[in-house]
Amino acid sequence: MPRTAPRSYTMGARHDAVEETRLAITEATMRLHERVGPRATTVSAVAEEANVTRLTVYRHFPNDEALVIACSAHWSELHPRLDPAAWARIHDPVARLRIALNETYRWWATAAPMMTMIHRDVDVMPSFVGEYLAADEKHRVAVLAVGFGARRRRATQRLRVALAHALRLSTWQSLCADGGLTDIEATDLMIGAVLAAGGLTARPPNG
Repeated sequence: MPRTAPRSYTMGARHDAVEETRLAITEATMRLHERVGPRATTVSAVAEEANVTRLTVYRHFPNDEALVIACSAHWSELHPRLDPAAWARIHDPVARLRIALNETYRWWATAAPMMTMIHRDVDVMPSFVGEYLAADEKHRVAVLAVGFGARRRRATQRLRVALAHALRLSTWQSLCADGGLTDIEATDLMIGAVLAAGGLTARPPNG
């Protein structure tokens, strides 16, 4: 056996321990964000939740931004965000919207505990969080707006406002979590609202 094997084994074990500690801190942060929100998630609270020292937290994550990035990436692996590219391949705008809302409302049902806290405390989080959420919503609205018969600027604005409203967590909470509607009922209601916005109509599938 090569002479360097024991050293390699030790370094590998040390690397595994470092990664385990990093994951423990990340998961502790994720639990706290979901339980009490980012505003109340202090380094001391993370250290206690992960059963490490404050210094250990800082060694792995020197600032809030690094910790939020790791937490967001880990949470996203567990709750994959819906890809609007799949919606874009659906030509009929109403069929596209129906599928998008059904999928979005099902996603909100599992993502709501965390995302409610993120939206509530976004003002104390690194700026990239709010910027990402705004850009993501804008992109989804743009994908879903294609194909509707809104030609005037005001009608287009109404359409986009209605689509953004239909996609939001607060809408799902109001209609489903609080109002008791099923995802399908909420989807039907929001499609009606979008089509009613300024008297808009959907183009025929082959139009």
